[in-house]
Amino acid sequence: MLKNKKIVLGVSGGIAAYKAAALTSKLVQSGAIVKVIMTESAKKFVAPTTFQALSRQPVYTDTFDEQDPSQIQHIDVADWADLVLIAPATANVIGKIAGGLADDMLSTTLLATEAPVYIAPAMNVHMYSHPAVMNNLKQLDDWGFRFIEPGEGYLACGYVGKGRLEEPESIVRVLEKEYEQEKILKGKKVLITAGPTREKIDPVRYFTNPSTGKMGYALARQAASMGAEVILISGPVALDTPKSVDRIDVTTADEMYEQVVSRYADCDIVIKAAAVADYRPKNTYEQKMKKSPGDYVVEMERTKDILMELGERKEHQYLIGFAAETDEPERYGREKLAKKHLDAVVINNVASEGSGFGTDTNASLFITQKGKEMTYPLMSKDELAMNILKGTVEELESESP
Repeated sequence: MLKNKKIVLGVSGGIAAYKAAALTSKLVQSGAIVKVIMTESAKKFVAPTTFQALSRQPVYTDTFDEQDPSQIQHIDVADWADLVLIAPATANVIGKIAGGLADDMLSTTLLATEAPVYIAPAMNVHMYSHPAVMNNLKQLDDWGFRFIEPGEGYLACGYVGKGRLEEPESIVRVLEKEYEQEKILKGKKVLITAGPTREKIDPVRYFTNPSTGKMGYALARQAASMGAEVILISGPVALDTPKSVDRIDVTTADEMYEQVVSRYADCDIVIKAAAVADYRPKNTYEQKMKKSPGDYVVEMERTKDILMELGERKEHQYLIGFAAETDEPERYGREKLAKKHLDAVVINNVASEGSGFGTDTNASLFITQKGKEMTYPLMSKDELAMNILKGTVEELESESP
């Protein structure tokens, strides 16, 4: 799967840099073309000539050492790459990436590249668990960086715990597996909705729900990484736009309806992960309502059922809905699948621990109209998104002549 893939390997300054030499050799043996970028600290552990001999390619160590005057070196390398792998990734280089710093060849290249970036951390167990490092890793995860988790075991500092760079063979297997599914959605146009909607009462009050948009954004991130053209229609959330995703912001159920329906005809796959309000205040006020004695009753009216209308209009689209339930989730999910003419439904029991709104994990039952059922135990929302999309591709392939 890595044959002729152009890989930039970033080596930062930790004792695990010696493993990067073996990793370079394994990648080359797998058919990849590898160019290595070393930080100044990495040169204290392994000489650049080692990587040059193993890769049979130039090794880059200095932003200003322009090897070809007709090109800007870090831009050229950034554009050349099919993927970038940082191994080992020290706490320092992770902090630089998260902070947007560009003070050496590796960090400037990382800011310039549009290729997928894989990070393989390696550091002392206490450094790895430090809040600053955890926050930086979370920031990179939100931006769509991919991680090859460190292993547990005896570390060079003498501690035993998590922080050891994953073995070169395992890293190569991860990359091969990723490439196997990398572009399975290439040529597909995918529309995803995410987050809550807000229905205004007056300028300072509105009805909404606890959706944070994390599941929908994970789906958008993974669909883009699989090669799809992704449109993300998002309610109000505090999340960064995933890389290579066209994001459209809306506030109300009506706004989401207009944006979804206007784009529906051109889409191949539509995933309705947003928590759209079923009701809105029948009357709204331009000025703030003043507090008065006694109770206050708000009369509500139904919003448009976006998913129902998409099901009725469906032609070639593969339509997936979400069912967030607290009581008899499977029963109500199956009813939704049939009633709204869906191709598949993702059923979440939002009352179960670790699932539902605001969490970084989810557990779901994925049921298709053809009768396929997949139970996904508690896992990260990105992993669940990947499974949902892979299941969708399998369904689409089974329909192909």
